[in-house]
Amino acid sequence: MSETMMTLLPMPGVGRRLVVRAAMALAFVAALAPQAGAAQGRAELLPDFTELVEKVGPSVVNIRTLERANRNSAGPGSGIDPNMEEFFKRFGIPLPGGRGAPGAPRGGDDEPQQRGVGSGFILSADGYVMTNAHVVDGADELLVTLTDRREFKAKVIGLDKRTDVAVVKIDATGLPAVKLGDINRLKVGEWVMAIGSPFGLENSVTAGIVSAKGRDTGDYLPFIQTDVAINPGNSGGPLINMRGEVVGINSQIYSRSGGFMGISFAIPIDEASRVADQLRAGGRVIRGRIGVTIAPVTKEVAESIGLGKPAGALVRGAESGGPADKAGIEAGDIITKVDGRVIEKSGDLPRLVGATKPGSKTVLQVFRRGGYRDISVTVAEFEADTPTKVAQAEPGASAGSKSALGLTVSELGDAARRELKLKGGVKVEAVDGAAAKAGLREGDIILALDNTEINDVKQFMAVSVKAEKARAVSVMVRRGEWVNYLVIRPGR
Repeated sequence: MSETMMTLLPMPGVGRRLVVRAAMALAFVAALAPQAGAAQGRAELLPDFTELVEKVGPSVVNIRTLERANRNSAGPGSGIDPNMEEFFKRFGIPLPGGRGAPGAPRGGDDEPQQRGVGSGFILSADGYVMTNAHVVDGADELLVTLTDRREFKAKVIGLDKRTDVAVVKIDATGLPAVKLGDINRLKVGEWVMAIGSPFGLENSVTAGIVSAKGRDTGDYLPFIQTDVAINPGNSGGPLINMRGEVVGINSQIYSRSGGFMGISFAIPIDEASRVADQLRAGGRVIRGRIGVTIAPVTKEVAESIGLGKPAGALVRGAESGGPADKAGIEAGDIITKVDGRVIEKSGDLPRLVGATKPGSKTVLQVFRRGGYRDISVTVAEFEADTPTKVAQAEPGASAGSKSALGLTVSELGDAARRELKLKGGVKVEAVDGAAAKAGLREGDIILALDNTEINDVKQFMAVSVKAEKARAVSVMVRRGEWVNYLVIRPGR
């Protein structure tokens, strides 16, 4: 008898009530069935990481760093968890008793003590392993443990602190190497997985999604941001996509406590691979440089100087005698292209120039006082920049002249110009009104006003009179070592 027929049969007394209840139960089950099917369908859409773990897991290694502690340094009884030392070292926090502190004495005849713990992954079957530079930097000995429990002493082939990438080598063959992915195919919202040794717990697996790409947290790297749980000890381990390919190296976390707080950062594997190739070839990374200090271009500044949209890199200072200085790049210039490649944000410039071979020529497109120009620069090899001198007032400088913009200025003087290697400019003696609100200070040197280069007080006063009724007036200011743009709004 069918369910429908059962509900329609006339049944007296208790029998009828039982049939009604049975019908209601069947109807309830029938109503739940589609929902259960939908839930099962949704569950089937969730990723299954088991195959990825089996595939990539054997390529992930645990890295322990050892140091030879002297007798006065903190030992195992100091109360510090060795697995937390990697976190303290990453952010430059000295440990109690001087252990791991910058400049702390090391050495001695004692047995090596564990200094920190990290992760890495096998690049090639002959024993090359990639990890973070901060994991291995300063260690006296390295021990690499594979998933099959084999342990090897490792040698540092090279490390690069600017990108936080290192390559180490173990004496082994036939190792399972990872497959590297294409970072251009990685999408925000995509599932990713991490394998590493958080707090020394080897081969721990965590998963999440890509939260953002191109996060500017360093000069040379646009990081991948994820919500994958990363903790001290995960550093140097791989970030893996659903195809089992490594797309990044887990490097940093945002944390107020030392533990995971929902934001972690990974070095894109394409950037890391370029660095690793150079480290394997020569033990170091060779980068190009042009000798400029830069800053972002804000929307307000871009509009006030006629650039349009906020893009490019603002040159705050050029190293005296450096490549940019020799080529004619000036403080206040905005570099908008490198060999035709657009500079969308200031962080793009050091990456593009750094990837240029030293000794080669590159063409920079520069926006200067309302117009574009191309300047050829011979790229040098990266080294520490030489700071420019701080402005000094010249004895006997003329008394100040006040403009309606709220600025009192005086002549800079020939001696000060020679010392600072400036062609012109006027010195700010006092500030009030709109200029004070814009952020100008006493002692600033004004190099340009309203896209007009300023040579002396007379010219400054003439330009300021014309600019007073403007909606916004751009001011190129030298303050101490650096140059920046400020915007004065006279009506405010």
